[in-house]
Amino acid sequence: MMMRKFWPLLMAGSVGAMSVQAAPVDTYELLVGSYTAGSSEGIYRLQFDSRTGRFQGQPVLAAKAANPSWLTVSRDQSHLFVVNENGPGQKDPVGRVSSYRIDPKNHQLTLINQVQSLGSEPTHSSVAADGRYLFVANYSVLEDPGGSLAVLPVDAEGKLSAPVQLSGHPASRVNPERQASNHVHSVVSSPDGKYVFVQDLGADKVFAYRYDPKANPEQPLTPADPASVQLPPGSGPRHLLFSADGKHAWLTTEMSAQVAVFDYQDGKLTQTQLVDFAAGQPLADKAGAALHASSDGKFLYVSNRGTANQIVVFGIDPATAHLKEVQRRSVEGDHPREFSLDPSGKFLLIANQKSNQIVVVERDPKTGLLGKTVQTLAMDAPSDLKFLVRQ
Repeated sequence: MMMRKFWPLLMAGSVGAMSVQAAPVDTYELLVGSYTAGSSEGIYRLQFDSRTGRFQGQPVLAAKAANPSWLTVSRDQSHLFVVNENGPGQKDPVGRVSSYRIDPKNHQLTLINQVQSLGSEPTHSSVAADGRYLFVANYSVLEDPGGSLAVLPVDAEGKLSAPVQLSGHPASRVNPERQASNHVHSVVSSPDGKYVFVQDLGADKVFAYRYDPKANPEQPLTPADPASVQLPPGSGPRHLLFSADGKHAWLTTEMSAQVAVFDYQDGKLTQTQLVDFAAGQPLADKAGAALHASSDGKFLYVSNRGTANQIVVFGIDPATAHLKEVQRRSVEGDHPREFSLDPSGKFLLIANQKSNQIVVVERDPKTGLLGKTVQTLAMDAPSDLKFLVRQ
């Protein structure tokens, strides 16, 4: 998460020809993705007050959509890209990706278009540094055809085109049930925008690609050298996060509940530390998921689902990015799939998917420690939380 200075949102409400009515300086808009097998209908909007740590009112449906489980906001916040995590056995068995226009005044969403992801259960996406492509992780629960990375062109108006490139990887098969085929879980660009890294839970590897759309717009990704980074057998890589200075990265593993720490330079990840955050705990407690760093780069937060249902807080060594555990805190719910630090840094919001709630917890910006629960908001199957803020 890059360090940035946050400014208040400008909300709807033109007052005369030359002025715009501003929202309270501490009020921010939150977009919430969800799973829609139950009562949820898609993407929701909430107003969050960072003075009190409380929501203003109830969730408002921003866009009706099937399983909008992951939300990707463009850098200029003019567009929202959404993976529709559909697959076999669901109401819609086809994985899809949707693009929305974000109104700069009132943040209303308008659907631009929707395309197939050419894979099942797309679970994550990210935008190329130059904005020309959307990288989509097709997880694919079933062994056949397995997961894939899909590369979708994006035009200047935010319209998506069908994938121009698909990539798959050999599975490790260490775990015969969960790794019988590859399962691409996430994809992120390097800080310099020259490389793309793909976390494959089924392969126990992070795959590296060189990004060069000028060489071939129809095949912008080619294997880097080295083409992959090996993780422990049966670990199941999930999400990768680069440090603000671009010199380091952290990776969660889902199946072994670990965080791997890397040095990064010129497309190469070199592992320097491996931290068990569920060491000695039963297998049911091991379900690593999301990770986010504080904006000052001093603390890393990791969610562990399973039966543990915790947020683990780590202090970050400023020189090496190595981690030291400083706290474990219950999420007071079940299955913290994602979470987010609010723009003020004073609160942490947790999307507890299976207990159908968003939990707001106090955070001390100086110590990084999580405090009391401020609010628990009922919402069906929340899966992702993205704040809209002006940089």
